[in-house]
Amino acid sequence: MFSVTITSYIAPAAAGSGIPEVRAYLNGVDAPDIFSTSTLLVKIVGCIAAVSSSLHVGKAGPMVHVGACIAALFDNERLHKYHLTGKWLKYLNNDRDRRDLVTCGASAGVAAAFRSPLGGVLFALESLSSWWRSSLLWRAFFTTAVVAIVLRELIDVCIRGKCGLFGKGGLIMFDVTSTTIVYHLVDLPLVILLGVIGGILGSLYNFLMEKVLKIYKDINEKGIGYRLVLAGAISLITSCLLFALPWFASCQPCPDSTKEGCQRIGRTGNFKNFQCPSNYYNDLASLFFSTNDDSIRNLYSSGSHELFDQYSIIISFLVSYFLGIVSYGVVAPAGLFVPIILTGAIYGRCVGMLMGSRSSLDHGLYAVLGSASFLGGTMRMTVSVCVIILELTNNLLLLPLVMLVLLISKTVADSFSGNIYDLILQLKGIPYLKGHTEPYMRQLTVSGVAMGPLRIFNGVEKVSNIVHVLETTGHHGFPVIDEPPFSSTPVLFGLVLRSHLIVLLKKRDFLPTCRLTSAGITKAYSSDDFAKKSSGKGDRIEDIELSEEEMEMFIDLHPFTNTSPFTVVETMSLAKALILFREVGLRHLLVVPKTSSRSPVVGILTRHDFMPEHIFGLHPLLMKGRWKKLKFEGSPFVRYFRGLLLGSANNSVSSEF
Repeated sequence: MFSVTITSYIAPAAAGSGIPEVRAYLNGVDAPDIFSTSTLLVKIVGCIAAVSSSLHVGKAGPMVHVGACIAALFDNERLHKYHLTGKWLKYLNNDRDRRDLVTCGASAGVAAAFRSPLGGVLFALESLSSWWRSSLLWRAFFTTAVVAIVLRELIDVCIRGKCGLFGKGGLIMFDVTSTTIVYHLVDLPLVILLGVIGGILGSLYNFLMEKVLKIYKDINEKGIGYRLVLAGAISLITSCLLFALPWFASCQPCPDSTKEGCQRIGRTGNFKNFQCPSNYYNDLASLFFSTNDDSIRNLYSSGSHELFDQYSIIISFLVSYFLGIVSYGVVAPAGLFVPIILTGAIYGRCVGMLMGSRSSLDHGLYAVLGSASFLGGTMRMTVSVCVIILELTNNLLLLPLVMLVLLISKTVADSFSGNIYDLILQLKGIPYLKGHTEPYMRQLTVSGVAMGPLRIFNGVEKVSNIVHVLETTGHHGFPVIDEPPFSSTPVLFGLVLRSHLIVLLKKRDFLPTCRLTSAGITKAYSSDDFAKKSSGKGDRIEDIELSEEEMEMFIDLHPFTNTSPFTVVETMSLAKALILFREVGLRHLLVVPKTSSRSPVVGILTRHDFMPEHIFGLHPLLMKGRWKKLKFEGSPFVRYFRGLLLGSANNSVSSEF
């Protein structure tokens, strides 16, 4: 409740894991306050409160957001505010360098959460960043290497138990190294089956979470009181399940290898006594009331077939699956990664128990593969998850099986629905551009989607016209055209941004007549004047007051216009335009005519023009078309489960190969 309160009142942008917002920012969508100082502080405190309250949420997602927020603090505007200046600040004046810095910060967050430096780099490459360069690779690698060194030193300092649970264990969180792990070709069908079922369960997990998040969204929008009631209800449900169900589990003798013995609830230890006689433990309570790290470590451990009862594992899986779905939508800093790893580990151990003597694989190995299959089925990541699991477990012998399970679970889940982060972005209404084009885009041209009135400025424009356009539209980029007497024929001069126009209006460098300004006008401005505000709250046109005399004056836009904007011909395929727009990282793409007899610019494309909602609104017949991706149409197995999850085989989102 405390976490929900501070999040709702201080920084609503800190709610959730933060990974979808970081992905959106690195894709070109700058949501308000996602990297503010208040968001950073609330993310840290709120995550500690939510995780320590035994709510079924994780800390990995918030750690990614925290790392990105810390990186965003090294912003030109903030550093100038605290009188930190230097020549190196010029590298933080543009969007590209700021985006690279946030990418490195997010990589550091993953490396710190899982103590996985290589996994942090690959996670940013595979799941976060939309534009990647070779220089960014070594920068992210350097960042995560520093994280690993700092973690190693802090572990040495905290090993005496003065830092809570942080000093317990080394960089390898779940050290399940075993030289006795052996698997043969006859074991592969069971591993493949585990991956298939994991993909189905992961897809069902995403489907149910999407439905729950839609309900939570309606509740949370009603006010803070409703958010607190929702948080209280989920806390009550969680507490009832965690405290009531262990009463139905049996008591077992404490393992001989346990040094600290079986502890009561509220004390650290892997095995919880929970109303059992002395030197006995309750296996279900041990899974519920241990930290997530301890629970995963117990499930991953080899040679532990007798630690957990089969019915306790099944109950724990159902509860973990259910709580993972209903707990995430609370307005509090909460992640998905660790709960999914824990749920997958329980699922894997459950499969291992059901196989019994029919399989020679260890139950701990099944737990590791179960986590991999569940991560592949929900988040659809392969390379980064594989490396993170190997760094977590310190066991390279698992590499072939983990790779196989991840590929199978992702492929199966892709035939049902999208990954969990794409679903969350869609629910939030964030226009995220995916890395692939849809088949129907090849049948459309850019002129078919660039609709709406086009606002154009002359090279020397009247102040009143600029103010009127800025007040009546929400556009952020405007084409600039030169006409006689400044050119013999109408010609596209370039593109000017809203933020730059507001700076010019604030400076009031107006001309009394419609003429070109002097060549040295740009010396009165610095790069900081046109730099993007880090807070996302720039100046507004409503805050500028101009007299009637000033409204009748003119501004020469030529020195402040981007004279080399990206342009496409109106007959270009929409699919090609999307590839150009996303790969180059554009915000505006001008559409020029095919013939010279028309206006020099006929439209402008932004990311909203590439959204399916906009395209289907203009071309509703595409919804009924047959432009579908390659899918397993002939498989009755897939048809059955697709109908079970989505209600109709025609509404599924499939995978493209």
